Amino acid sequence: MQQKWTNWLVFALLSIVWGSSFILMKEGLKAFTPYQVASLRMLFAGLVLLPFALKGFRKIPKDKMGLVIVSGIVGNFIPAYLFCIAETKIDSALAGILNSLTPLFTILVGVLFYKVQTTAIKFLGILIGFIGLTFLLLTGKEMHFDHLSYASLVLLATLMYGINVHTVGRYLKEIGSIQIASVAFSFLILPSAAVLFFTGFFENDFSNPLVIHSTLTSAVLGMVGTSMASILFYYLVKKAGILFGSLVTYGIPIVAVAWGLAYGESLAPLQVLCLGVILLGVYIVNRGNLHFIPFLKQKSPQS
Repeated sequence: MQQKWTNWLVFALLSIVWGSSFILMKEGLKAFTPYQVASLRMLFAGLVLLPFALKGFRKIPKDKMGLVIVSGIVGNFIPAYLFCIAETKIDSALAGILNSLTPLFTILVGVLFYKVQTTAIKFLGILIGFIGLTFLLLTGKEMHFDHLSYASLVLLATLMYGINVHTVGRYLKEIGSIQIASVAFSFLILPSAAVLFFTGFFENDFSNPLVIHSTLTSAVLGMVGTSMASILFYYLVKKAGILFGSLVTYGIPIVAVAWGLAYGESLAPLQVLCLGVILLGVYIVNRGNLHFIPFLKQKSPQS
C-alpha cells in the first residue's frame, strides 16, 4: 500500500514538473532566442546527467552507441528547439495540449513504420484524438496560417517522440533507460554549447535582471524539467510499470493549462473541450491497459 501511494506521489510530481516545462520555456524566451533557451535546456540536462553517463559509457556496447546518440538527437535535441520556436507564436498552454498527442503519434509510427499490430478500437481512439486536434486548431485565437505553422512544429516534435520510443524499444531495449538518457544528453553538451556561442549568448549583460531570470528558468527547465523528470519517469516505470507511467499523459496538459491561465494566457471553453476529446482518444487507445487505476475499481496487476 505504501508503495502505491509513493507511485501516485511520483506521478503527481512528474505531471507538475513536465507540465511546468512549457511555461518555463515561455519565461526563458523573455530575454533569449528560442535557440538559446533550447540549448541551455540541453546543456544543463547533460551536465546534471553526466555522472550517470560515466557508467553508461562502460555499459553500452560500441555498436549501439550510434543509436544512442541518434535517440538523443531525435528524442530530445531537435524537439527542444521545435517547442521553443513554436512558443514564440503560440501559448504555452496550447503547446502542452498538443504535446498530449504523443501516444497517438507513437501508435501511428508503430503501425506505419514498424509493422506493429493494432486493433480497431485503437484506430478509433486515434481518430477521436485527431478530431479533437482539428477542432482545437480551428477554435484558437488568431488562427491564421502563421499560427498553424508554428503549432505544427509541436506536432512534429511529438512525432519525433513517437519515432524515438520505437527506436529505443526495438534496438536498445537491453540497455538501461538512465544509461541511454545520460549518455545521449552528455553527447548533446558540446553542440548545445556551440549553439550558445554562435548565437551570441555569452555577449548578454548578465547583470540585467531579465537576463538572469531567463537564464535561471532555462536552467531549471534543463535540470528539473528534463534530467530530473527523466529520472522520476524511469523510477515510476520500474516501480509501477510502463502502463502506469503512461498516465502522465493526462496530467501534463492539465498542469500546462493551469500555468498558462495563471500567467494570463487565454483559453476558450471550446479549447478545453477539445483537450477533453484528445484525452478521450488517448484513453480509448490505452483503455485495455488502464485496468489498474483505483477509481476503475479493479485491482492492479502489481497488487
